Amino acid sequence: MKAIIYCRVSTNKDTQETSLRRQEEELLALADRNKFQVVKVIREKASGYDLDREGMIELLTLIKDKEVKAVLIQDETRLGRGNAKIALLHCIIKEGVTLYSIAHNGQLQISDSDSMVLQIVGIVEEYQRKIHNIKIKRGMDKAIKNGYRPEKNLKNVGMNSGRDRLEVPIDEIIRLRKNDLTFSEIAATLRGFGHNISKATVHRRYKEYVDNLKKD
Repeated sequence: MKAIIYCRVSTNKDTQETSLRRQEEELLALADRNKFQVVKVIREKASGYDLDREGMIELLTLIKDKEVKAVLIQDETRLGRGNAKIALLHCIIKEGVTLYSIAHNGQLQISDSDSMVLQIVGIVEEYQRKIHNIKIKRGMDKAIKNGYRPEKNLKNVGMNSGRDRLEVPIDEIIRLRKNDLTFSEIAATLRGFGHNISKATVHRRYKEYVDNLKKD
């Protein structure tokens, strides 16, 4: 099983270098006992309350590799402190990765209170997905009701389905706007047809179109 080791201390003091080395040595031993293949050792000096950590961002990127099944830490506070810890626990667990700690000499045992918060976060995230899908469906239904025909207007329908398109379909943005859709509804509708586009991008491109009309 592939694993990543994450070591962290809170300050840049030279005295903390010993702590980093000790964490790494103990975690390598833990990996050896569990016969893990360590693909990366991340050593970091940063506050646990800070989410913007180079090492942590690297960790979250690496666990996207589905072959990475475990993250080894000294204890859960090495991931983070306070709300940052909960957020990072959620991100890691959501990827199907198991956490192992020296403190538990094996799989990390999450406290009842943290487990409850993580369950709530998961429920909220699921409802956010449902709301997002409802917005997409409502935007598409409204556009079609107002005469929008995606099978005629959108290019390459059925080709590379589900993949992001780099080009922003300005003609479709203009047409949908004329059908009285909001920028949010336009973005949701176009995402439903495979365009990776945000409300802000829709608004910006439409404004550019209007500004160009004024110049002409």
